[in-house]
Amino acid sequence: MTTALHTSALNSLPLLARGKVRDNYAVGDDRILMVASDRISAFDVIMGEPIPGKGALLTTLSLFWFDRLGPKGLNICPIHLTDDAPESVVSADEAPQVTGRSMLVQRLKPIPVEAVVRGYLAGSGWKEYQESGSVCGVKLPEGLQNASKLPEPIYTPAAKAEMGEHDENITFEQTVAMVGADVAAQIRDKAIALYKAASEIALEKGIIIADTKFEFGLDKNGTVVLMDEVLTPDSSRYWPLESYVVGENPPSYDKQYLRDWLETAKVNGQPWDKAPPSPRLPKEVIEKTAAKYQEALARLVTSTKA
Repeated sequence: MTTALHTSALNSLPLLARGKVRDNYAVGDDRILMVASDRISAFDVIMGEPIPGKGALLTTLSLFWFDRLGPKGLNICPIHLTDDAPESVVSADEAPQVTGRSMLVQRLKPIPVEAVVRGYLAGSGWKEYQESGSVCGVKLPEGLQNASKLPEPIYTPAAKAEMGEHDENITFEQTVAMVGADVAAQIRDKAIALYKAASEIALEKGIIIADTKFEFGLDKNGTVVLMDEVLTPDSSRYWPLESYVVGENPPSYDKQYLRDWLETAKVNGQPWDKAPPSPRLPKEVIEKTAAKYQEALARLVTSTKA
């Protein structure tokens, strides 16, 4: 196992921002080097311990999906990738921090909306449905169960929060007020089309994508462009098809194992309050979380139909 990278340290490029997982560096004024660290967050809190191999895995999966859904594949939406190698913009001694875990992308104006698409009833959506018969204000048919497939995928956007804050579910009408009717409709329609196409591809590999979130930006011409990571276990709920049973929580290839552990974890003898600092992750939790991510990669990218 390669050494985990919790935080990159590139001196050859100016640091723009550190997110929950990615460290972004400016490459001139028109490109960004996105370095996927091995950090992991849950409940919007970054854990102190990294997950070895996670950054490279997220990058490999994102590139897999960009290739299939972008201009070289189904051409559903323009993408932010450039054709330049990430190693080409850093010094030789910094290349090991970049290789296999980075994307060199166009610099865009981010749209401050998380484009969430749900194809199945799960997690907080299932809790809300039990209380109100709806998810994020979208009315659903009666009689659905936990993990039920929805008649059609639904779009439930969220407003992007500042680091350490929780994203806030908003209505489509609120996104119109934020970004205008045209852009709001474009990101909704593109997000649903991307989800539907990806779901079909994943199903052939024995994986259900229960829900996911996309991020978009605007280029200098005002074109809506798919950006950031795409359809990874960090941004999606992956279920193994063979274990799927309506009415039960399926095992996940995502952060759910970590979340479940954190729900029982204690800090200073008290249940963790989902605020920093996070509990220390035991070796077993780190290894099992890494294994969940690796299985998703193996199934999607390297497997034949399950």
